[in-house]
Amino acid sequence: MGCLISHLASKLAFFPPSPPTYSLKNSSDGKLAAVSTASSTPVADDGSLDVLLIDTKRGNKIVAFYLRNPCARLTLLYSHGNAVDLGQLFDLFVQIKANLRVNLIGYDYSGYGASTGKPSELNTYADIEAVYECLQTEYGVSQEDLILYGQSVGSGPTLHLAAKLPRLRGVVLHSAILSGLRVVCRSRFTLCCDIFKNVDKIQKVKCPVLVIHGTEDEVVNWFHGNGLWKMATDPYEPLWIKGGGHCNLELYPDYIRHLCKYVKEMENITTEIRLRSIRQKLRLPKRPHTAKNGNVDVQNAQNGSVNAQNADAFAHAPNAGFRAV
Repeated sequence: MGCLISHLASKLAFFPPSPPTYSLKNSSDGKLAAVSTASSTPVADDGSLDVLLIDTKRGNKIVAFYLRNPCARLTLLYSHGNAVDLGQLFDLFVQIKANLRVNLIGYDYSGYGASTGKPSELNTYADIEAVYECLQTEYGVSQEDLILYGQSVGSGPTLHLAAKLPRLRGVVLHSAILSGLRVVCRSRFTLCCDIFKNVDKIQKVKCPVLVIHGTEDEVVNWFHGNGLWKMATDPYEPLWIKGGGHCNLELYPDYIRHLCKYVKEMENITTEIRLRSIRQKLRLPKRPHTAKNGNVDVQNAQNGSVNAQNADAFAHAPNAGFRAV
């Protein structure tokens, strides 16, 4: 009975656009390209988009869009809602990449867009794990430089991965759910047949968690976001958008403003960590202080000051301490 209810919950959770809003083809340079279904034109033709086909451990091939920002110090991994695919999100990705000054990767769950397989809770977990592995191996992204972003159902795979990464830089939960069944009925307890049990995972997340939710969300009530924020181990100042619904929060000026503030503070944390590491690497060996070697000690102190200044400058460089992507 529990498996049947879980299967029904999954059926209610996923609504991939049909037909997909884009298709894949090989471009003249041999790279994979995404083509809009509506216009038959490339989603992007300026070289700013990497279209990736990634294998998951559950045997599916999922599509990911990687957008590079030359000024970025952090990378954002975006898990979307249950009724869109990458073709509909590309313009939003471009805006987020530019305004937040981040590299951004978004992906389609199994069964969405041009990704193979069928959508399910377990497949979304395998999907995001595969994307994270791709970021590590292909783009040199470490968890210290990564922010996970989950919108609506996307909060499920986001918190699944976040709970496994103790040094993750940050998490953004946008119109997130406490759990799948709690969307359709309020419950104080988590049932074994429930899906996306975020309520049980949020406390395992060690990094700062930003929660964004509309006060008039007609799909996922505001109490979901508020509950997750209250249970977070390291809650960041939340953004409750007055009058905001489920699918329109990006239209409010406070949305991008608050995200910019959050990303800036996460960059500062990254800078401080790098600076501490660089100072340790540049630390000169201690010498005994004697009158005979006084001039040498003064010179060492001066060198130490210069090294500290160099460390500060290096730590604030856009790509300090990791490979440019």
